[in-house]
Amino acid sequence: MLDASALALLAVGTGVKLLLWPAYHSTDFEVHRNWLAITASLPVGRWYYEDRSEWTLDYPPLFAAFEWVLSLAARLWDPRIIDIDNLGYAAASCVAFQRLSVMVSELVLVMALRRVVRIAGSTVQSRVAAALVFLSPGFLFVDHVHFQYNGFLLGILVYSLAFALEGRDLLAGTTFAVLLCCKHIFMYIAPAYFLYLLRHYCVVTSGRRRRLDIGASVLRLAALGSVVVAVFAVAFGPFVAMGHMRQVLARLFPFKRGLCHAFWAPNFWALYTFTDRVLAIASRFAPHLITADTSQLSSSTRGRVGDTRFAVLPDVPPLATFAATLVAMAPACVVLMRRKLDAVHFVQAVVLCAYASFMFGWHVHEKAIILVLVPLGLLVAMSPSRYVLRMHAVLSVAGFYGLLPLLYGAQELPLKAAILLIWTLCSLSLLRADGAPAWSCLARIERLYIAGHVPLFVLTELVPGVFGRLQFMPLALVSVYTALGVGYSWFGLARAFCRL
Repeated sequence: MLDASALALLAVGTGVKLLLWPAYHSTDFEVHRNWLAITASLPVGRWYYEDRSEWTLDYPPLFAAFEWVLSLAARLWDPRIIDIDNLGYAAASCVAFQRLSVMVSELVLVMALRRVVRIAGSTVQSRVAAALVFLSPGFLFVDHVHFQYNGFLLGILVYSLAFALEGRDLLAGTTFAVLLCCKHIFMYIAPAYFLYLLRHYCVVTSGRRRRLDIGASVLRLAALGSVVVAVFAVAFGPFVAMGHMRQVLARLFPFKRGLCHAFWAPNFWALYTFTDRVLAIASRFAPHLITADTSQLSSSTRGRVGDTRFAVLPDVPPLATFAATLVAMAPACVVLMRRKLDAVHFVQAVVLCAYASFMFGWHVHEKAIILVLVPLGLLVAMSPSRYVLRMHAVLSVAGFYGLLPLLYGAQELPLKAAILLIWTLCSLSLLRADGAPAWSCLARIERLYIAGHVPLFVLTELVPGVFGRLQFMPLALVSVYTALGVGYSWFGLARAFCRL
């Protein structure tokens, strides 16, 4: 049962989210409506082949099963929702059903956060941190306006991390396997799970000299392997049996997409792309010093989904981003190789792996920053150091500000500004380390950086016309400025976690 404070939080959250119902919804709304129709109307063997809509099913089977469960309710609510030929259907009943489905599925996150609060001793800090995660601009913007189910999915992740914090490693691994079969983006944090469970659960020592107990270790490895294989067998087994795995994998890993999304996610590649554009412009004034192929400029400034090509700097293939991501995960490995390893170190490693994938991954969406902020929020809930709280403040402001371009309509302008401002003020004043609020923990450069988002908002949201023909410049400035904050916090946390 939920206690009074949790019920109050849920009531406040529900009220805020109901107010967001009239807001715009992105193409992801039709994506998920179409998936409801696919799973309700077609046999399982046709799910990953159906293509009469451009929004084909490209999530793993357990999420498809989740859509199928929702379709059962949709059939009773409004049968037109699950008509596979009713493309683009967005009647009021459909909007209400899908908005409501996000809110109900988010209860998974509520229950998982409640578990973390109990683990942290139900302190004021843990309750505030949990409330800020639940009511974060990330979930409000992405799930309840833009439209996705991140609260549901990240609730499963929080459950897995909570089980690890409780010392229930086998259950943590099983839950993570379920999560991977729901959305494969979480494979980026799989290295942290692999190393932690291998060292903390599978390796058993005995005696004063802590010698390896081979028999017990093999049994634990077999147990962990068995449950993971069982989860994947349930999810993918039917498609293997039908000979459809190649098609499933082709949908899950569409590498025909470009390096950068239409709006550059605030990561290393945003800085790389912006540098290339600056050099291309400079080449007009110094062609003898800089050689530029200006025909490639439109590939990353006009919203194309295909390959991103560069005018001056070398093009970046998927393999290069994969290698860079692996290298960037080195700090996580350092954290997990400690002699005295505990579950808090594991959560730190998860944060660093998520950071690495966001900073250097292929075709990263700006929304993926939530995968970093949620586990980092759990660390903040458990009495963080002043330094960790500083990095959390910088990342949360930069990461959430980077989501503002998702809400591009004029009617959403005051809404997104108010939500981000209120959340930021609450975070900086209510979260504490050593008794001091987050704002007072910040260094001067960090305060200036956070305050710098105000003139950035004025320039890019209120008077974007000042850029004239450079229509890409407002979005580019948002990407670059927020990328600096994300990169700064990544470097800071990597250094801090490796030292502890």
